[in-house]
Amino acid sequence: MPITGEIFQAFLNCETKSHLLSLGTVGAQREFADWQDRQVEKCKQDGFNRLRVKYWEGEGLVYQGTPRDLKKAAFCLAVECSLQADGLQTQIHALEQLDPADQKKHGAYLPIRFVPREKVTSQDKLLLAFDALVLGAVSGRQPAFGKIVHGSEQKVIKVNLSELIGKAKAVVGKITAQQANASPPPLILNKHCTECEFKTRCRQIAVEKDELSLLSGLNEKERKKQHSKGIFTVTQLSYTYRPRRRPKRLAAKPDNFSHALRALAIRENKIHIAGSPKLNITGTPVYLDVEGVPDRDFYYLIGLRIKSGDAYVQYSFWANDAAEEKVIWAAFLQALAQIENPQLVHYGSYETIFLKRMKERYGNPVEGAVMLDQLVKEAVNVLSAIYAQIYFPTYSNSLKEIAPYLGFQWSENDASGLTSLIWRSEWELTEDADLKQKLVTYNAEDCAALERVTDIVAPLCQKPLETVRSKDTDIVYADLMKRESQFRLGKNNFSMPELEHINQAAYWDYQRDKIYLRSNARLKRLSKRTDKALAKALPVNKTIELPPPICCPQCEGTDIRNYRAVSRIVPDLKFDRYGVKRWVVKYQYYRYECQECLDTFLTPQKPWVGRGSKYGPNLRSYIVYQIIELRTPHELITKGLNQLFGFTLLRHGIVTHQKTIASQIYKTTCEGTLGKLVSGKLIHADETKINVKGKDAFVWVFTSLEEVYYHYTETREGDFLQGLLRGFNGVLVSDFYAAYDSISCPQQKCLIHLLRDLNDDLLKQPFNEELKDLVREFALLLKPIIETVDRFGLKTHFLGKHKVFVERFYKELSKRDYQSEIAIYYKKRFEKYQDKLFTFLDYDGVPWNNNNAEHAIKAFASTRKVIDGTTTDKGIREYLILLSTYQTCKYKGVSFLKFLRSGEKDIDAFIKMGSPVSKQASHPK
Repeated sequence: MPITGEIFQAFLNCETKSHLLSLGTVGAQREFADWQDRQVEKCKQDGFNRLRVKYWEGEGLVYQGTPRDLKKAAFCLAVECSLQADGLQTQIHALEQLDPADQKKHGAYLPIRFVPREKVTSQDKLLLAFDALVLGAVSGRQPAFGKIVHGSEQKVIKVNLSELIGKAKAVVGKITAQQANASPPPLILNKHCTECEFKTRCRQIAVEKDELSLLSGLNEKERKKQHSKGIFTVTQLSYTYRPRRRPKRLAAKPDNFSHALRALAIRENKIHIAGSPKLNITGTPVYLDVEGVPDRDFYYLIGLRIKSGDAYVQYSFWANDAAEEKVIWAAFLQALAQIENPQLVHYGSYETIFLKRMKERYGNPVEGAVMLDQLVKEAVNVLSAIYAQIYFPTYSNSLKEIAPYLGFQWSENDASGLTSLIWRSEWELTEDADLKQKLVTYNAEDCAALERVTDIVAPLCQKPLETVRSKDTDIVYADLMKRESQFRLGKNNFSMPELEHINQAAYWDYQRDKIYLRSNARLKRLSKRTDKALAKALPVNKTIELPPPICCPQCEGTDIRNYRAVSRIVPDLKFDRYGVKRWVVKYQYYRYECQECLDTFLTPQKPWVGRGSKYGPNLRSYIVYQIIELRTPHELITKGLNQLFGFTLLRHGIVTHQKTIASQIYKTTCEGTLGKLVSGKLIHADETKINVKGKDAFVWVFTSLEEVYYHYTETREGDFLQGLLRGFNGVLVSDFYAAYDSISCPQQKCLIHLLRDLNDDLLKQPFNEELKDLVREFALLLKPIIETVDRFGLKTHFLGKHKVFVERFYKELSKRDYQSEIAIYYKKRFEKYQDKLFTFLDYDGVPWNNNNAEHAIKAFASTRKVIDGTTTDKGIREYLILLSTYQTCKYKGVSFLKFLRSGEKDIDAFIKMGSPVSKQASHPK
């Protein structure tokens, strides 16, 4: 395929784009490209009209198309010339005849290119050089110079082509080499991607490959540096970040931007903060966003967003043309004059340049307006607080990426600075009201997005580092991250399997079992003795013949015959009055054949329970007892069974399998517990975190005075509560987490949580008299209620007398007009939960605190110490089924081990049996 002007231009922007165009690929997003083509076409037509005035077309001096013989200057002007030679092809906008004196030296014509922009770039000059290169190949002489006609006023620049043609040849050589190569060039995202028709395709591929060029600002030099280290993806780069201590003299100075820290933020999907970012907003924040045409240095829309009470006021100052720019500047200053102590808040340097230029152009044209110098000086650039200090999990610091991460969305999905240029250009041609409204809406939404980002960034800049506990938040502070020490303990990670193999050979067990025994006769005899012990079969304590079935399970026929003898040895434990011992039972039975349907089958009476289980029920009960009640790690349980009972369990996966079987057996027990809770009159609820394979998840507990049910969710969202507790009409006791408020039933909020919050804030502000009086009044109200509870219990007959004091407390509270923020906060909190703080006065048996759920959470926390970070989603669900059963047994005063051995699945039914172990669970003697 010939190298066209379009391919040449694409190569200057992106090698991938040039490659795709060479293959004839058509991009899906051509809005900007089509708009550029229309701009160029309009500029060409305006230029042609001006040139035709100079060369009168009626006398045959102007030619439309390509003249047959370019060596002879037959026409003064030729427009829209298509030229092709030596594998090169271009569409030259115009050719102008040279003076006769220059034709012998420089050829007959010089090329002309029309550029709609006001400013000519180096790329425009290279494109003109490419036109001259093709023209020279066709005519035999390279033109020494050409012309670029640019801007709305059709200004002419004469360009010397002597050096530029050499650069154009070099680019052509690279394109030729690219086309000769069968493999595509490496995909690299760059600044041109925002206006490219292939942007969606390329970005999708880059995201799939996790390409480094996704990170905005990572230049080619730095990218090649990372490639030389073997780092090719964003995820790989994230693992190179190392937090370092900074000298105290540099603590207040922002550190250099870290692409590795940004990659880490993306990998963990958390905001990372480095250093101490500052955002000094001391006045009334006025969110500013400006739209303009950068090429013309023209600003046509100024947007302001100001908070007024609980609402927002949006100003949009529109200029139809450059003559009205001063008018909207004056209106902008006049609007600011109506605000007390205004402080401009903007995002990026575009508004900074706008303020300086407008100040230079027009100064302060409004009498009594704000102090312009102070306004410009105190303007806050939010991006400067974010850059190199706050790392959002986004590939760039663009407002269009950060705001959507924080939950903001534009009404137009494709809204961007480039689309605003297209809309403005189209409006100037058509004055379409819809296009104007699009621009005004886009500008207003930019202001709203800026406010959303500022609301998130401002608290991050105010929170002292020493008050932060990074484990309790989704925000990570780089200064609090664990630093790697040169002295490392634990397992080594090796970069190559060969190194891992060599390291394994140095372990004590390996050397003793594989190396030393070959040179030590005693160790060799010991090893053989151990192998024989492991291989030795366990002696059978009892042989039992299982009875035949009554009928065929397939056709219910009774004509059944023995088909093949089968036996099974089941290792188990036997509990007696004084202890426990190993007990191995051999079961003998047959595979039977039905003479009517010819189906073969085994007896349904199998004492071993659980699919795939090779062990008896007592052994499984003992294992579950060790896991749940004693919280013994699986590996230690395996060692203990082997050591104490002579089993030959070679791996702790057998213990995990027994836990899985037990969870399947007692799943109905857990579901029955939940049913009793929902049909009851009281539920305590609480939740806590757990680490599941490196990610945070949550465990919820729901308990009454006798039942406990644990529930697992991957997030802290409370959407499941409505379905889980559907039909519950009793009283729900919980903390102040908002998710519980969605349940439509009487609720009692934990007064201990409220009391602790009040006490903590009073300790922080010991001289706040308003808060001190509020805490004292609440304590005086609550103390006699607690004394009544201690004396008579949770009975409404005795507690009802305190209602009048509660009403009096709220009546006095409503009259108070607090001034301090913390007192106002607690007043609102008391009023918000007025109907949920003293519900226990109206119901018998309802406590005023959530200690019952917190006690159940502590039981889970003990288990969490063993499994935190190592368990899986499946594993934690199994743990919670068994833990729910254990805690319910504990609350009901039942031995967990005896319940497991009983074979019963209903705890209440087990209690009614009145026997510690059911007859079915004991082995025959």
